[in-house]
Amino acid sequence: MSIHKGRFITFEGIDGAGKTTHMDALEQAWQQAGREVVRTREPGGTPLAEKLRGLFLHDAMDPLTEALLVFAARRDHIQTVIQPALARGAWVLCDRFTDATFAYQGGGRGFDQTVLSTLEGWVQDGLQPDLTLLFDLDPAIAAARLSAARQPDRFEAQDQAFFERVRGAYLARQQAQPARFAVIHADQTQADVAAQIQLALAQRGLL
Repeated sequence: MSIHKGRFITFEGIDGAGKTTHMDALEQAWQQAGREVVRTREPGGTPLAEKLRGLFLHDAMDPLTEALLVFAARRDHIQTVIQPALARGAWVLCDRFTDATFAYQGGGRGFDQTVLSTLEGWVQDGLQPDLTLLFDLDPAIAAARLSAARQPDRFEAQDQAFFERVRGAYLARQQAQPARFAVIHADQTQADVAAQIQLALAQRGLL
């Protein structure tokens, strides 16, 4: 009996970069191709992790508490959803993963990235995405898009300097692990962004 290996694709970027539209399109395309697609998000993805997400997004706390909370949610998410899906050959699409923690808590909050790396090792047991699509966008453009879309949570309401640090941390993470990342220039038209995604998937044999 053949064994079909699952794939793990993550979408990253500052709030307002336009990830959701393209996740929708990719999910639909893969389902039409006959694949089992598991779409999920972080923080969240399980009943426990969704409860922790509510605390994380709306309750004030220090950066260490944020990091511990998000990694606790991630551990449950990995064990309950991601690993079982990959084991049965599903293709997992996740809106944010650990890169977001390094960007928001490490870059935005200025929290110790060595501690984040330790938590990453403990929680993930070596699990990393097969591909991370990093939607890169000027924070000023992202803020304008976001303000027209919804009421911001406590992270989305941060000032532009915060998001400049987040963006810088994302790009630093990409530069440290270039084989895993594809930088998507999110200031282009929807069609051009979709074309960039298709190219990144094709280059890695993920179409």
